[in-house]
Amino acid sequence: MTEAGKKAPNFSLPTEDGGKVSLKDFKGQMLVLYFYPKDDTSGCTKEAIGFSEMLGAFKKAGAAVLGVSKDTPEKHAKFRAKHELTVPLASDEDGKVIEAYGSWVEKNMYGKKYMGIERSTFLIGPDGKILEVWRKVRVPGHVEKVLDAVKAHG
Repeated sequence: MTEAGKKAPNFSLPTEDGGKVSLKDFKGQMLVLYFYPKDDTSGCTKEAIGFSEMLGAFKKAGAAVLGVSKDTPEKHAKFRAKHELTVPLASDEDGKVIEAYGSWVEKNMYGKKYMGIERSTFLIGPDGKILEVWRKVRVPGHVEKVLDAVKAHG
């Protein structure tokens, strides 16, 4: 299980703009890495809008923000455009990075069990070690909690 104090699992993923993003791109600064289930669903949209609205505050506090789901880069591009998101989004279609962070979990809805992405956020320090972990995230107030943690570690 990925937890505070451990080295963050490395990743290199395609982004919505046709580029690639890797953990090493954030060396020397903090990274807020958040995993979410699906583009354009209500909770995921609220979370992405929240991080987008606060992106300037995160940057000022010394942190970058990156959202990750299994959606394709093309879906991410449409999602960003539709909601005027500023937070960058990466695509983990095969789920390897999501699994590496322990965010691919068994879920239960209406008595039906299935595997899915647990809404979770990781604050990674400038040295590549995990500073804080939030699992089973509830969207209201979450972005503010993460920003407070960034400031506390800054």
